[in-house]
Amino acid sequence: SDMSSILEVRGLCVGVEGNEIVKGVDLTIGPGELHAIMGRNGSGKSTLAHAIMGHPSYEILDGEIMVDGEDIRDLAVHERAKKGMFLSFQYPAVVPGVQVGTLLRRSLQALRDEPVKAREFRKEVNETMSMLGMDRSFLSRTVNEGFSGGERKRLEVLQLMLIRPRLAILDETDSGLDIDALRITAEGVRIATQGSATLVITHYNRILEHLQPDRIHVMIDGVFVASGGPDLAHELEAHGYESFEKSQAEAQA
Repeated sequence: SDMSSILEVRGLCVGVEGNEIVKGVDLTIGPGELHAIMGRNGSGKSTLAHAIMGHPSYEILDGEIMVDGEDIRDLAVHERAKKGMFLSFQYPAVVPGVQVGTLLRRSLQALRDEPVKAREFRKEVNETMSMLGMDRSFLSRTVNEGFSGGERKRLEVLQLMLIRPRLAILDETDSGLDIDALRITAEGVRIATQGSATLVITHYNRILEHLQPDRIHVMIDGVFVASGGPDLAHELEAHGYESFEKSQAEAQA
């Protein structure tokens, strides 16, 4: 195994309720690299993300997942989080009525195994928020009650910036981001993941224009059908997934 990589996935097959969804994926991401997986809904890209994070509904049928050279398949989600793995929206069960500030402090506490002092925490959060041009009133909002897509993303980015994970997996399923939210998200991701391995999962090109991935993988029906540089996103934009699906069908024929 390549010790210089942070994430190394080999021959990974993942099943949900007995159906094989991911059908043999290889993926290696080194420090400071950002990879994107693009695919339609149902292509298996979110399943891949959840399997890497250890979501209990996803069964590893074959293959391996190494993080920093260690096989993590038997680690629970919270143990993976302690190893510096972050999946967007994996937060501790949301208790209705919890304020954003409280949630952030709790999730940091869970990871750091030690009390997070209120004053230091406030300082850290305030610096982060001003860096992102976010309004301080956001901290006293109640989590997820009436949150717009953009506000949920901002919360995610705040978590990311505070945690500074070793491996960040961002499952960009919602497209409802306005230009500002998109820019803030991209900026936060860039700052928070310097030197880390980052995996962005999306079916839109918009976020990628801001993030400039090192590699893009096109996923269709559980496998990567193409991998390449940023040009691949433009090719998808121009021709859609159809051309990739056609060549995939011909390869299987």
